[in-house]
Amino acid sequence: MAKINHFIIEYTDSINQVGVPTGNGMPPKVVIRRFLRMFRQVDDIRIQAMIDYPLEEIILIAFLAVLGNASNWAEMERFGKQKERWLKKFINLKNGIPSHDTFRRVFSLIDTKQLQDVTIAFLLKNLHEIKRALNIKDDGYRQICVDGKEQRGTGRKYQYEDKVRNLQTLHVYDASNALCLYSQPINEKTNEIPVAQDILKEMNLKDCIVSFDALHMQKNTVAIIRDQKGHYIGGLKTNQGNLYEEAFDYFKEEELLSFYRQKGNYYETIEKAHGQIEKRTFYLVKAMKRKVTKAWKGLKSFICYVKEVENLNNNAKKTEIRYYATSLEEVELCAQAIRGHWAVENNLHWHLDYSLNEDDNTTMDKTAFHNYSLINKMVLSLCKLAKPIIGSPSIRTLRKELGWGYEECVAMILSSFDAAALKSSLEIVK
Repeated sequence: MAKINHFIIEYTDSINQVGVPTGNGMPPKVVIRRFLRMFRQVDDIRIQAMIDYPLEEIILIAFLAVLGNASNWAEMERFGKQKERWLKKFINLKNGIPSHDTFRRVFSLIDTKQLQDVTIAFLLKNLHEIKRALNIKDDGYRQICVDGKEQRGTGRKYQYEDKVRNLQTLHVYDASNALCLYSQPINEKTNEIPVAQDILKEMNLKDCIVSFDALHMQKNTVAIIRDQKGHYIGGLKTNQGNLYEEAFDYFKEEELLSFYRQKGNYYETIEKAHGQIEKRTFYLVKAMKRKVTKAWKGLKSFICYVKEVENLNNNAKKTEIRYYATSLEEVELCAQAIRGHWAVENNLHWHLDYSLNEDDNTTMDKTAFHNYSLINKMVLSLCKLAKPIIGSPSIRTLRKELGWGYEECVAMILSSFDAAALKSSLEIVK
């Protein structure tokens, strides 16, 4: 049976089985040099004769500061001053630590696409090296989640004559590898649709399942995904008109659901957690070739997802029913993809807000904030890889441990990005 690949789970299991690198309390200089080379690829548009702080050093300090719990420009400056002696072991700092105004101003000048491209390329290369070192295979489908996020601290609603809307960002998240591939600022909620389509056109989606909510269930979007050799599964709401009604008709009678059960076209899970029992049932039916379905490229099936929740404290019960359209034909695979789509909320958006305190940053300059957010996403990806190495139960705990013993924790984290050191410390023979 086909499945969705989950690298982080396999990676954590491998680390737990073979041991972890301990490091020597000092980040390997070879890794710091790799970070500097990466950041050096970003163009510096400042007047060269008036530069006091090299761009790659500013970005590196910001990155290390965010790793150490900084969530705004002032905290980056404070971090730099607190760790100046330690930082001088890796970078020159001829003119000392940049001010918070310098951090903000420089981040407003950085080309966001360049910064995104170099950081994602760095992380993907590193993931490839880790998979080779740990002999982790890319079996199964890769899940790509498309979803938008509102940056709640960036707008102005009160005490200002002109209200300023919060910044909006579209994310394309690789749930299988826990990596945000694209982060694109948008102006209005409706602008998510063409932005997502432009991004998907540039992606190789072979062996990928792209999941999204009803906003992105568009004929052009699913056509692009199929043209790029990918599969899709998208939510349906009444704004899809005839397609929603078509799906609803397949599942509207209880007798039909019983029939699908008899045919085996369903998948069910029962879980007990947080004082309640959650029963999830997924029904699949093949879409008939009608005029309404032919307009949606590659459409094969409709899914009815029934979630029943019983509160064990007061016996209160709640039922939710949702409908999906997909190019897939296996009900269990569809169930994995539907539940897996929440990774963009639980593993990206939630951590950006609560583990990295992104909403505390009130920068109104779109470019500066977006570049700061790219650093946040890079730090989040590193923390997910570091969690099993350091033995932290959660990202938030890991962030606290970085505060308690920053230099030792950073040494362990960055040591894992030296492929030779990783193989040696894990005693893995290729």
